Amino acid sequence: MSNVTVSKTKNLATSQETQNLATSQEIVSRVWNYAHVLRDDGVGYGDYVEQITYLIFLKMAFERAEAGLDDGGVPSQYDWSHLVKLDGDALENQYRHTLENLGKTGGMLGTIFRKAQNKIQDPAKLERLIKMIDKESWSTLPSDVKGDIYEGLLERNAQDVKGGAGQYFTPRALIDAMVEVMQPKPTDTVADPACGTGGFLLSAYEHMAPNAQSKKEKKHLKNDALRGNDIVDSVVRLCAMNLYLHGIGGDTCPIVTQDALAKEVGAHKVDMVLANPPFGKKSSITVMNEKTGKAEAEKLTYEREDFWATTSNKQLNFVQHIANMLKVNGKAAVVLPDNVLFEGGAGETIRKNLLERTHLHTLLRLPTGIFYANGVKANVLFFDAKPASKEPWTQELWVYDYRTNVHKTLKQNPLKKSDFDEFIELYHPEDISQRKATWSEETPEGRWRAYRYDELMARDKTNLDIFWLRDQSLEDSENLPAPEILAAEVVEQLEAALEEFRQMEGAL
Repeated sequence: MSNVTVSKTKNLATSQETQNLATSQEIVSRVWNYAHVLRDDGVGYGDYVEQITYLIFLKMAFERAEAGLDDGGVPSQYDWSHLVKLDGDALENQYRHTLENLGKTGGMLGTIFRKAQNKIQDPAKLERLIKMIDKESWSTLPSDVKGDIYEGLLERNAQDVKGGAGQYFTPRALIDAMVEVMQPKPTDTVADPACGTGGFLLSAYEHMAPNAQSKKEKKHLKNDALRGNDIVDSVVRLCAMNLYLHGIGGDTCPIVTQDALAKEVGAHKVDMVLANPPFGKKSSITVMNEKTGKAEAEKLTYEREDFWATTSNKQLNFVQHIANMLKVNGKAAVVLPDNVLFEGGAGETIRKNLLERTHLHTLLRLPTGIFYANGVKANVLFFDAKPASKEPWTQELWVYDYRTNVHKTLKQNPLKKSDFDEFIELYHPEDISQRKATWSEETPEGRWRAYRYDELMARDKTNLDIFWLRDQSLEDSENLPAPEILAAEVVEQLEAALEEFRQMEGAL
């Protein structure tokens, strides 16, 4: 393929990403603006997000049924066509009964509408919202746009309540790059123990589905290929919606609300884990002190025989849990913050076990500015489960540094799938033994190099926070980021502050 063809292909992909982003932002803004009207009627932003997702789901489910894409779906007496033609008290009653009755069904629908209640008491406002949603043809939108809409609404809600939206979202470009190098097969079972809205599971499904040939493989994809759980009930609902609208699941729901770390894995192991466990170093629960009557945080540790070390660091606990989820030769790709790479004590023990008991073959250092939480430094660890052995399974760890001298922001310079083209090519997913370093003394700016097992074990506390490139931001002013990059970062910060001010003004 010529350089011109490659360049055109990349430009088309980038253009499509930009177009999808614009479409989703436009729809999110239009749908979100109506939240202020409902806020005046006492409907909080959190309740609004919940109601809007119910309605968008019903509209998309109806579109899929009309197109013949569903073999079951929402019972006809509760589908979108009944809501859109009603008004007044009749509409309010129909919507209330729809939520109540769908919540009593089993499988995916039961999970989606569990404990659902109508929070929009003014029939006129409900009718206006339904008509606004009815104007969009939701099923024709690309899946990433639909995901961006759900996530955009959640982000707005998180901003309003001053909560962190970061635990819900992994950049779609990163998800797709991880799936591309992991290459899940249609016969695999893929799990995410902190699934959020289902980004990893859906990307894996979209990679697997075109390769499913037999009826057996297609049935496996629909009913058994994906597994996930999350501790946030409303997020599980969103994930179940996304899966359902892709024709996944049915009589049983593959997504459950539970703490993945609470119990041992058991015999139900999987072929692949793709995950971004929630950010935050410590796990804790709030308890009442009987003597003082005050609420206090109590560190939460998990006493599990299958763990290599006991710690209250939930990131380290997820690493151990995921390693135990895998079948022999099963593969994992996990987004983790920097502290997992260098923390002492239990962290050192866990890293040594990873190097010895699994084939820890790849570390991808991610740029800052790609997550909603400011300043997060994260990485992706890639490792394969192996049988017991006297010799360590890891012979060398390949590191790709896509952080040093890379400047990303959420809006002005967002992460794109094409940013990972070099990493995907150098990874050699078809045969990692074919890898070749781009770094050498002659090419000191190369981002891809390997470290031997003995080199890693000799590092203080088995520290895997490895970097070698010159950080230009630490040198003189001539090497600062380009003015347009600095200006973009300033503009984004000012826009974020202005948006927060507008939301505060709207709440008054």
